Amino acid sequence: MPSNNSIGFIGLGVMGKSMAQNLMNAGYQLNIYTRTKEKGQSLLDKGAKWRETPKDVAEHSSIVITMVGYPSDVEVIYFGEDGILQGAKKGSYLIDMTTSTPTLAQKIYGQAKEQYLFALDAPVSGGDIGAQNGTLTIMVGGEETAFREMKPIFEVLGKNIEYQGLAGAGQHTKMCNQITIASNMVGVCEALIYAKKSGLQLHNVLKSISSGAAGSWSLSNLAPRITEGDFEPGFYVKHFIKDMGIALEEAERMGIDTPGLQLAKKRYDQLLNMGEGEKGTQALYKLYERESM
Repeated sequence: MPSNNSIGFIGLGVMGKSMAQNLMNAGYQLNIYTRTKEKGQSLLDKGAKWRETPKDVAEHSSIVITMVGYPSDVEVIYFGEDGILQGAKKGSYLIDMTTSTPTLAQKIYGQAKEQYLFALDAPVSGGDIGAQNGTLTIMVGGEETAFREMKPIFEVLGKNIEYQGLAGAGQHTKMCNQITIASNMVGVCEALIYAKKSGLQLHNVLKSISSGAAGSWSLSNLAPRITEGDFEPGFYVKHFIKDMGIALEEAERMGIDTPGLQLAKKRYDQLLNMGEGEKGTQALYKLYERESM
């Protein structure tokens, strides 16, 4: 672990902001950057330092964590004119926690190694609640020695922390996670609309099925939001569609047929066309509800 306790954090969205706050609560000094400075104001008020560019963040930090929206954002933040790799100091650790592509993770790792930097891809699962509570699942790719050095940082942010293999392995593991969730969310929404149309009380149905063989994180954490009409994002529909697109591309490259994933992607694309891209993934229920009228 670097002796400097200054961490750079780039990306203060639904999850990133809570993750950054947990690091501050653990005693780390943060250098922050996000495209909209106002999103970081509450952290600045508590002592975080604002930096004007990702390069500036890297110049003032021994560890840089990124948590942004899309692989294209990651590409610019790392490789752009004012990117992290322009300012990172020799021996620094770069941790991308965005759900991105394995190929990009490997590209970052390769360039980082040439500059005597340590890069890890460490996407997460657990949504806004996991980020707030510091209970995220963290899937890590890169050199195992770097993973062990950064383990104390990961332990501030999550509880289920697993080293998965070399660069890109974290992102591949996250694709496994998203493939599982995709079909599961279709099942959750179909079950709830079935329960509603048959006249059952949704809360009582969830009590019966959540703890049985049908149990899942989505059923326990997102289905109750659906019954309460809460479709605010723990994880955005638009970002989930991005993830499914990555998984489909990787599956095709490996010669794998994924009909369940293809169906889920199609249904979420329909939801996006309804104007629900800024809602949480549980908003898929609204598509079923509309179709059942």
